[in-house]
Amino acid sequence: MYVWPCAVVLAQYLWTHREELGGKAVLELGAGVSLPGVVAAKCRARVILSDGATAPLCLENCRRSCEANGLLGDVDVVSLTWGEVSPELLLLPQLDVILGSDVFYEPGDFEDVLLTAAVLLRRNPGAQFWTTYQERSADWSIEALLHRWKLKCVDVPLEAFDADEAALAGSTLPGNHSIVMMIVTLETGDVVP
Repeated sequence: MYVWPCAVVLAQYLWTHREELGGKAVLELGAGVSLPGVVAAKCRARVILSDGATAPLCLENCRRSCEANGLLGDVDVVSLTWGEVSPELLLLPQLDVILGSDVFYEPGDFEDVLLTAAVLLRRNPGAQFWTTYQERSADWSIEALLHRWKLKCVDVPLEAFDADEAALAGSTLPGNHSIVMMIVTLETGDVVP
């Protein structure tokens, strides 16, 4: 199982906010190996990990990560496909935080990710979507999609939570990377990074 650099950065953000996470309801979208979700669970959050319904291997990786970290039975794993307003999506409990590390990987998925986030944020008006992504092209932007779905975002500087180092959390992030952390909310919600 490979942990992408964005997951390490998001996990660092969670760890620096660990006191605030206790008892919070957290959903990780596109969890895969689930590092951010596992860290949130270790910070005493009530965590649900999710990945695509058509990605059984990813869902299995979520379960394996829970097992490896002593969280099997404490963390739920569900299948959610971005862009689909499915019964699984609508039956989720109330959420405080939605996580997504590197979910803005393929431009073709951007709108589906934001549609899913918008549905969840409208169902949970006080919630926030904490996300990290690696800038892969200056031509790729979610700004118009944020506007379309009536969402807003605030960039969180990596240095604000000691995530601006190459050797983050004891791991060396590979290659030349430019990772961005942002908090997405409904246009009417206040954002405090």
